[in-house]
Amino acid sequence: MEALQTLDLTKHYRSGSFTKKNIPALEKVSLSIEQGEIFGLLGPNGAGKTTFVKLILSIVHPTSGSATVLGYPLGQRKLKEYCGYLPENHRYPAFLSAENTLIFFGRLNGLPESTLKEKAHALLETVGLKDWAKVKTKKFSKGMLQRLGLAQALINNPKILFLDEPTDGVDPVGRKEIRDLLLSLKAQGTTIFLNSHLLSEVEMICDRVAILNKGNVVRTGTISELTTQKLAYHIHLSSPLTKEVRERLDQTILPIEYHETSLVVTLHEKPQLNLIIDILRSGGIGIEDMTQQKTSLEDYFIQIMKGENG
Repeated sequence: MEALQTLDLTKHYRSGSFTKKNIPALEKVSLSIEQGEIFGLLGPNGAGKTTFVKLILSIVHPTSGSATVLGYPLGQRKLKEYCGYLPENHRYPAFLSAENTLIFFGRLNGLPESTLKEKAHALLETVGLKDWAKVKTKKFSKGMLQRLGLAQALINNPKILFLDEPTDGVDPVGRKEIRDLLLSLKAQGTTIFLNSHLLSEVEMICDRVAILNKGNVVRTGTISELTTQKLAYHIHLSSPLTKEVRERLDQTILPIEYHETSLVVTLHEKPQLNLIIDILRSGGIGIEDMTQQKTSLEDYFIQIMKGENG
C-alpha cells in the first residue's frame, strides 16, 4: 500500500470582488509515494509545493481530483493520528518554554497526560534542545525554532511526516544532525515528505523527487535517474595515450576530452562505450577506473527550470 497517492489533484483559487477569476495553484498532480521512503517536492517559489501539502492535510480543499494517505481518503479524522507536520515559518507562543510547547501540542493530539512530559523531554533530547527545555521560545534563534518544530511534528509518532523547509536557518552541524534523524526515522519505517530549497540536502537524503513548476509536475524520478542524464564517462588510464591509440579514438567521431592519463568521452548511445574500451585495450592502454559523470541535483533543477520557463 502506498503511503500517499494523488490522482489529478487540482486547486484553483478565486480572486476579484466582481469578476471572479480562477488562479491555478495546482494542476492535475498525480504522485505515488511508497511507505518508508523519503520523497522530495522541489520547485521555485509559487510552484504549488505548500498548496500541495495543505491539500493533503485538508487545511484547504481541492477543486478536483482525489488523494489517499495510508489508504484513507482526504479529510478522514483518523489521519490526524498518523500525520506529523512542520510548516514553513511556524510560530510558537513566546511565553511558553520548549517543554510546555511540546506538552501543549501533545494535548492537541490527544496524547495521554501521564506520558506528555517524558515524551517532550525525549524529543527535545533527540533534536538537540535538552538543555533548553525550560527556556521560553521567545529567546530561541531561527535554527532552534526549526529544531523545536521538528520535535513538535514528531510528538504523535507519525507514520508519515510532512516537512516544509525543515533545515531553514539551521547551521551546518544542525543540518547534519537533522539529516541523520530523518534517515533514522526512515529506517524505522516512517514515510517523509520533504519540501526544501536546499537541493544539496535533498540530494543527500531523498529516495525520489518530483519537480513542480507553475502547479504542474514536470519531472519525477530517483536522484540517480535525474542526475545521470548524459552518457559521459571519465576513464582513468594506467599510462598516457599513444599517438596511434589517440588517432583511433578520434576516428570514432565522439566528443572526447583528453588529459595526460585520463579522458572524458560523451557517447551517443551506451554500446559505444565497448568500442572505446576495445580501442584502449588493443592499444595496450590499461583502464584503472571508469565512472559515469553526473550533474548535481541543483544544476539539473536549474536546467529544467530554464527549459520550462525559457
